[in-house]
Amino acid sequence: MNFNTSINTGNEGLYWAGEIKKMVPEVEVVLFTAYADIALAVEGMKRGAFDFIVKPWDNEKLIEVLTAARDKARKAMKRDARSESGTTAESPMFWGSSAAMKAIRKTLDKIAPTDATVLITGENGTGKDVLAREIHAHSLRSGKPMVAVDAGAITETLFESELFGHVKGAFTDAHTDHVGKFEQADGGTLFLDEIGNIPLHLQAKLLRAIQSRSIVRVGGNEAKPINIRLICATNMDLEQLVREGRFREDLYYRINTVHINLPPLREERFAEKYHRPLTGIAPDAAAMLTEGRWSGNIRELQNCIEKAVILSDGNELTSKDIQPESASKPAGATLKAVSEAEEERLIREAMERSNGNISSAAKMLGVSRPTLYAKLKKYGL
Repeated sequence: MNFNTSINTGNEGLYWAGEIKKMVPEVEVVLFTAYADIALAVEGMKRGAFDFIVKPWDNEKLIEVLTAARDKARKAMKRDARSESGTTAESPMFWGSSAAMKAIRKTLDKIAPTDATVLITGENGTGKDVLAREIHAHSLRSGKPMVAVDAGAITETLFESELFGHVKGAFTDAHTDHVGKFEQADGGTLFLDEIGNIPLHLQAKLLRAIQSRSIVRVGGNEAKPINIRLICATNMDLEQLVREGRFREDLYYRINTVHINLPPLREERFAEKYHRPLTGIAPDAAAMLTEGRWSGNIRELQNCIEKAVILSDGNELTSKDIQPESASKPAGATLKAVSEAEEERLIREAMERSNGNISSAAKMLGVSRPTLYAKLKKYGL
């Protein structure tokens, strides 16, 4: 923001960046400028800016920065909400009453106090991240941080920097030292989600860190010892990927000390256990909940129940209140195969499941990235 002709100090923009952070600290500010000046960038960071982007920018880099800023703000809001409510768990584990879930809980009780590496598998939405948090909460490391990483969402160029950190000057934008996820989790638990999506050549670097229990920051030469408990998760068949040569066999055995497979929700029977602020659930509604396929697993059930509670007119939920999304959506539905009325819902769902990763969401929806960008703009998402 330069309102005066021939002035390029950026002072107005710096002023308003500081004012925004004072008024609404939870909002992240990203500065854009045509002047690549280090002093200007440093001053912007001092005023509370999240990052500093020089024009003309690289689109991929731009999306990465804005996504990271959004994710940081969301995490801060969740922490504040938990603090206000006095709770520490992001989402409680719902165990149900099936034999499969009872067996998993028994396994958790045995392994949680140990440092055994755990591999959690299961379909999207089965609660793999929730189970990982439950293991950490019952471990001897519960007083230390649990650092969660969506390994599939990290770009290849940033993989080493994100996991192992980097030293100042390691590459063009490395203005300061950066502590990677391994070091952030030191003493606690590192949760690597979507590990099956890590490219083969990067799997070797991950294996080396796990085996040596040490990391070397990008651009550095000092090996730093790390003390972590590792939990990994994936919705992919890693054994099949190993057979196809797409996942390292030695890495697979390294992360598979204890294997827990979460069953899809359609195999569970817990409708009668699901409590909501109503007097109860009518038999016809309970039958629908129990017998529904729930291809979206926990996420779909949660959305369905929440919608039913909001729309219900009586003191109990009935079958007319239960509207499973999977019942009206054809299997493998994409934006090309649905009406415009369903577009926004499908886009929201895809963005949620991909944790905001544009490429992954576009792939789910069967459209190109530019098309998805246009749709996101259309619906203000």
